[in-house]
Order: sequence, then structure tokens, then C-alpha cells
Amino acid sequence: MTDEPEIAPAPVIPEPRITPNVSGGLPEAEVERITTDLIGALKTVYDPEIPVDIYELGLIYKVDLDDDRKLVIDMTLTAPGCPVAGEMPGWVENAARGVEGIQDVEVNMVFDPPWDASRMSEEAQVALNWW
Repeated sequence: MTDEPEIAPAPVIPEPRITPNVSGGLPEAEVERITTDLIGALKTVYDPEIPVDIYELGLIYKVDLDDDRKLVIDMTLTAPGCPVAGEMPGWVENAARGVEGIQDVEVNMVFDPPWDASRMSEEAQVALNWW
């Protein structure tokens, strides 16, 4: 045993659940702003059957941002037979188009890998009582 005081570990700052793949022509600060604003926009889109937003559910798999400020978003659904499967990509596109500086948005629906509950954030797990 020593008499030295214990040093508490630094707080862990969570990483964003998505990190856009960027081609490199945009300033880093602008990419960070767009990422933050995009996350905020995605958090306004909900699966009508689940009281958690699509971002926290882990339905957004990939985001690409090119030098022309076009976003390409790969997303999935909690189940392929989801009743809003035909509508949700449009909701995501509309939300992403609201981000300042974005010129175009393409949303791709993917089912590989299939979604499972491990993709949810802790916030979503708490909201759904999955602890």
C-alpha cells in the first residue's frame, strides 16, 4: 500500500454512433458540424412502433459525405417486414436534407447484416427496458 492518492480515470466521452466516411476535401470543423447536425436530424425520425429514434436504435449503418456535400446513407429496419419500410427512407432523406450545407441525399435500404438489439445504444435499451 502506498500513501499516494488515487487518480480517478478521465471521463469517457462517447463517440458518435456514426462517423461519416469523407473524401477529404471538406474542412474538419465543417465535417464535425455536419455530423453533429446530422445526428440531431436523424434523432427526429422514429419507427412508429418503437418509442426510440432510428439513430439510438442503431438503424443507420453507414454515412458517406463527398466533397460536393452529398450524403449517402445506408440504413436498415428492425425487421424486413416493417410496415413503414417503403416510407422510412423518405423520412430519413427529408431529415438529412434539413442539415445546413447538404446538397443532396441518397438513402439505401440494406438488410446485411441484419439488425439485432446489440446495435441499440444504452439510451435505447433504457427507454425500452431491455436492461
